[in-house]
Amino acid sequence: MSTDCTSKQIQFGKASGRKLVASFDAEHITSDGGLVLLHEVDRQWGVLERFARCFQDHRDPDLIRHPVEQLLRQRIFGIVCGYEDLNDHEALREDPLLAAVVGKASPSEPLASPSTLNRLELTPADATADARYRKVVYQGEEIADLFVDLYLDAHKKRPAELVLDMDATDDLIHGTQEGRFFHGYYGNYCYLPLYIFAGDFLLCAKLRTADKDGAAGCLDEVKRIVARIRARWPKTRVILRGDSGFCRNQLMTWCEESDVHFILGVARNSRLEEMIADPMKEVKAEAERTGEPARMFRELRYQTEKTWTRERRVVAKVEYLKDKANPRFVVTSFSPLEWEAQSLYEKLYCARGDMENRIKEQQLDMFADRTSAHTMRANQLRLWFASLAYTLVNLLRTFGLRGTEFERAQAGTIRTKLLKVGAMVHVSVRRLVLSMSASSPVRGLYARIVALLAQNAPAPA
Repeated sequence: MSTDCTSKQIQFGKASGRKLVASFDAEHITSDGGLVLLHEVDRQWGVLERFARCFQDHRDPDLIRHPVEQLLRQRIFGIVCGYEDLNDHEALREDPLLAAVVGKASPSEPLASPSTLNRLELTPADATADARYRKVVYQGEEIADLFVDLYLDAHKKRPAELVLDMDATDDLIHGTQEGRFFHGYYGNYCYLPLYIFAGDFLLCAKLRTADKDGAAGCLDEVKRIVARIRARWPKTRVILRGDSGFCRNQLMTWCEESDVHFILGVARNSRLEEMIADPMKEVKAEAERTGEPARMFRELRYQTEKTWTRERRVVAKVEYLKDKANPRFVVTSFSPLEWEAQSLYEKLYCARGDMENRIKEQQLDMFADRTSAHTMRANQLRLWFASLAYTLVNLLRTFGLRGTEFERAQAGTIRTKLLKVGAMVHVSVRRLVLSMSASSPVRGLYARIVALLAQNAPAPA
């Protein structure tokens, strides 16, 4: 078929009786107009400026074109907008809006290439100014503490109590990365990152190999986080919550000695099932009589034969489904006067399930599972990049989208609806103007978001 298109044009079928032709040749247009919202969040909370302080740059400042803070902005803004692959930045480095919010003096100035960004991840911990290429070293302890500080700074008033949710998940490995190990439960080679959240706020994202217990390193992280919280909020009650993978005597003992409450799942076993044998017969009879699941709750005093150093309160959910028993157990430091059995399980413990949605946002929307670098150190930094990307989106959701239809939207929805907005970029000496579609469904929302962000911004440090 003959065509009038050039080699750079794409011809489609007719539309409204006219030929439909497209080409990617327009300059000063961005597909990510919502970067202005991320920029506003970052400007008011100083997230990426503070992140950049966690890096030691051994490069000669007179010879570099891309300071660390700009490299980090480019990388993390890219992740939020859906560009998880460094190769995407070969084209993105020409995006005028991205250049502006990254901090380039001119929006027409090219951003860093993929190879330059890659050096951030591949720099070894002992790199010095004598290294040939890789000279930007991250300080892991400072980065880990930054997530807690951002959470603390986001709250103008001290909460009476907060709940720390812990969980581990699989991060599949598809190559021969350092730390590669086969995990029998997940049936694949994977890492086993540890996550700790306080509500929607991410406090810890620690990459671990999969040859360890699910609670490995958890106590050290909890100690660090609780100490940092109590330094700012000494009167806030802290509650630790997790599934049976975190039911470890050392962790519970530390909580009891440190005035930290806990509620943790307990793996079912023959002794526990024997202790609820009679009530299980009752709920089974009820379920068979009504044809519907039946449940009740029972208080137990329980201590393992070898691993627990003391007897503790265990709450049992005695449940029989239509065709099988479904008992569940939790151990807690709360007394029955503080939390009665049913409320403890249904209202306090079961609420931990929402944390799994936050982990999904990390892995599915912020690409936290793109840990394909060779070393654990590089992959930990990739995990933190994804975590900072999530933190920016969560600050936008928490303070900029409150009261809107997106106040409980997941990160992927926020990206699709608010960030992936086409815009023409007009640059003058004094202004950088974005022209967005007058028919955009979110055209009335941006001004409201900016006002909400300004209203809720933290006080200057």
